[in-house]
Amino acid sequence: MGLHPGEVVCVGIVAAVRVRGVDTVPVLYLTVGLPGAGKTTLARRIADEHGVLRLTPDEWMAPLFGHSDADGRRDILEGRMIWVAHQVLVSGSSVILDFGCWSPEERFAIRSVAESVGARFDLRYVKIDEPERRARAARRWQEAPESTFAMSDADHDRFLALCQPPSSAELTYADIPEPPSGFENWLHWASSRWPTLPRLDLGAQ
Repeated sequence: MGLHPGEVVCVGIVAAVRVRGVDTVPVLYLTVGLPGAGKTTLARRIADEHGVLRLTPDEWMAPLFGHSDADGRRDILEGRMIWVAHQVLVSGSSVILDFGCWSPEERFAIRSVAESVGARFDLRYVKIDEPERRARAARRWQEAPESTFAMSDADHDRFLALCQPPSSAELTYADIPEPPSGFENWLHWASSRWPTLPRLDLGAQ
């Protein structure tokens, strides 16, 4: 996999049954990182290499709503995309969620979606030097405004404060911790975090 100068991709150690180098189970790929780090570039590369569906919310938000968030609609869209990813995995195919997922709770929940149907979870964390990341985000806004949104230095500072990079335990696929109090499991938590995602643990389709 080729990388751009200064780009670092952290890939967890994946345990999966392989036959002659080919996965025998579907894979849910999750790209994680800040805007401009190269998540979508990596997601496109994976999609091209493996011929799988890629779901990138930024490519839908601006055309549909004219903004990256638009009064909470991003959560609505992401919930349906996770549901689509679940259905793709159930069908036996792999899928990429190009989400960012800045919190470990979101990542645990999406990993649980994969594991609930016997799929493999492949976490890809992308990080580059901060000045270059901000410059890339600015160039993207200038060159392809339909796929992103304007970000000020204050926005970038806020994103940095909010983003919790994957821990070594996450990248090595250690056991998922218990969900927060009040939730039966991580699938239950996921349906609360993304209201348009049905309770997959209750057999919702």
